[in-house]
Amino acid sequence: MAERLVLLFSRAEIARRVRELAAAISAEYAGGDLVLVGILRGAFVFLADLIRSLTVPAAVDFIGAASYGTRAETSGEVAITKALQLPVAGRDVLLVEDIEDTGITLKAILDRVAREHPRSVKVCTLIDKKERRAVDVKLDFVGFEISRGFIVGYGIDYAERYRHLPDIYRIEGLD
Repeated sequence: MAERLVLLFSRAEIARRVRELAAAISAEYAGGDLVLVGILRGAFVFLADLIRSLTVPAAVDFIGAASYGTRAETSGEVAITKALQLPVAGRDVLLVEDIEDTGITLKAILDRVAREHPRSVKVCTLIDKKERRAVDVKLDFVGFEISRGFIVGYGIDYAERYRHLPDIYRIEGLD
């Protein structure tokens, strides 16, 4: 069976939800010292739209982690591929993630960032697939929840394909 893309969230739905998340984040961090940390590579599109919708100032940094490679399933082993460059000690850190499923990669990143002694660390994810959670992680801001499927688009890839799509799709026929 060939891969087939099924629309889950249109660009208009995504834009609306990003604005709502930005309003909640802006209220939470008013008067703070916020550093948005995008988790590479899937979150870069979401982070760009999110920061443009914030009403509070925020510094931006990125952290890289890999556990998928070119597979559709996580390997369970996490490698930090890019460390933070900005100092985050004593600052409020908001990790910005594209999709959260098993929690394995996010837990490794949370542990790494905690070693930098930030004032606070919270998580914002565009997509939550909580039914796949293998490690308990707290998500503070969630765009959408889905129950199943491998998704692509809006910066999210499958084997480095489909990041360019402006909408979010579920891929059918991967098996």
